[in-house]
Amino acid sequence: MLFLNRRSGESVAANNSPLVWGDDTYQPSGVVLARPNAVAERRTCANLQCTTTWTAPWRNRKRPIFEGQWGCSGRCVLELVRSAIRRETGDTIHDAQLEHRHRVPLGLLLLAEGWITHSQLQQSLSIQRECGGRIGEILVSECGVEPDRITRGLSLQWSCPVLDTGRFSPRAMALVAPRTFTQKFGMLPIRVAGSRILYLGFEDRLDAASALALEQMTGLKIESGVISTPQYEAAQNSLLECEGVLLREESCNERDAMASRVTAILEQKQPVAAKLVRLHHYYWLRLWLEPNAIGKHGSLPVDGEDMLDYVFSVGKQV
Repeated sequence: MLFLNRRSGESVAANNSPLVWGDDTYQPSGVVLARPNAVAERRTCANLQCTTTWTAPWRNRKRPIFEGQWGCSGRCVLELVRSAIRRETGDTIHDAQLEHRHRVPLGLLLLAEGWITHSQLQQSLSIQRECGGRIGEILVSECGVEPDRITRGLSLQWSCPVLDTGRFSPRAMALVAPRTFTQKFGMLPIRVAGSRILYLGFEDRLDAASALALEQMTGLKIESGVISTPQYEAAQNSLLECEGVLLREESCNERDAMASRVTAILEQKQPVAAKLVRLHHYYWLRLWLEPNAIGKHGSLPVDGEDMLDYVFSVGKQV
């Protein structure tokens, strides 16, 4: 019989069982940081233009590591940084306002769903023309529309789910990204689910550039959604009160100057991992200074120790 020929220790489930699925791994866009313990002891220079066959014996082959790569000299590290900057210059969404123009106005969407009346819409638009403000807030404060309907309308407008902050941990989420991005772009990390999905909340409009930058930096899949204004404001205030990764903001006149500065930082700090992503007109450099700084969820930090964030702006910024 067939089972008599099976070797001891073999398992049918391990071979053919539909319950075993070994390909359920998320592969994010961009460069995924390699675990320091899984890296070979002897590295070769990642600069394709490197012609040097000799490496200084005192140069550490484990540091600095930039996007999983090592350079045999400061000049080679500079070329790796320049390549990353060229990559980031061409693949980021620049203007969130342009993305918003083709969407159905929130007031018309609420009217079509029967959640507001025509007179309420006309009244809110008149107030908006005179005093400014967001149409959703005006409908709530001046027309008595329920806030939940505004949130549901926003989810329809942006084709995204409505998120809540029930399992929000401000201390952990404060480590996800620099707080300046939370303040400028309204991005609010909420929680990590299944060790591979990071939920990202916004108050009134999604920002695809923020989601892309976080996906590239963390190695996690980003799911974006809207949050009701009361929950959003409470969660944002709690997050801003917590200590995040130490942040340093710098400005450079041009990208070449920024590349030189990033290279100098890498050579000085000697990180075991580093990553550069662009978010609108900002360049975000994150450094993991020690192997134990990388947590279990993607490349999110365990805590603020042994971590550094740099945010660069290039040229004149408004």
